[in-house]
Amino acid sequence: MTSSLRTLGVPPNAWSVNESIADITRPPLVPQIITLPTATKTLQLDLAKAAILIIDMQNDFCHPDGWLAHIGVDVSPARDPIAPLQGLLPVLRSVQVPIVWVNWGNRPDLLNISASVRHVYNPTGEGVGLGDPLPANNAPVLRKDSWAAAVVDELAQHPDDIRVDKYRMSGFWDTPLDSILKNLGRTTLFFAGVNADQCVMATLQDANFLGYDCILISDCTATTSPTYCWQATLYNVKQCFGFVAESHALLNAIKTKK
Repeated sequence: MTSSLRTLGVPPNAWSVNESIADITRPPLVPQIITLPTATKTLQLDLAKAAILIIDMQNDFCHPDGWLAHIGVDVSPARDPIAPLQGLLPVLRSVQVPIVWVNWGNRPDLLNISASVRHVYNPTGEGVGLGDPLPANNAPVLRKDSWAAAVVDELAQHPDDIRVDKYRMSGFWDTPLDSILKNLGRTTLFFAGVNADQCVMATLQDANFLGYDCILISDCTATTSPTYCWQATLYNVKQCFGFVAESHALLNAIKTKK
């Protein structure tokens, strides 16, 4: 007698197998179609194929005792996405949209960080750079599992959320992010976090190059860079790499989904 089929892999990218059969049809997820107005077009999209990437909402970038604040950057703009994300994330979880935290989290020995990357953040070699202890609390800058690299307390992470450590501005470079999204069957990506013109933009561009549909959630994204950098980011996303929408439009679209 042939035994019943067992799931092998992560649905929806999973097979059903036993000793004699491999069912590789990969049954699709139940569609959740929404209509989302953006700055340039109205989109029809399927939440069953969507995920949100939240980039670098970490103490070192957003907390007044973090690294950027230590080197004299006003981090108040980086905190602006906190409130809209607090409203958006529970709703996305309720409709099974994966929450992916893409955070800078270095190895303690920095063996995978080149001199050129370290130079960006410590150009003289004398300051507090990647891996160095913050004077206020001794937390090593952006080291994985340190206070410095932790997501800010105001944004609660759930056990089912997905966490990806990155080591460059792009969350796709030298990380498993692309493999994770492919296994989850997610091809439409919402983007949030900081800094919009740096790590968010680099990750969004790479997503576009890899064939993902990209939607920047503008009020859930921010930068401590000058205003013209924010304006250029919005322009380039709309012109070249995807779409720009606001969280209230996404919430309304989910509320009225088919």
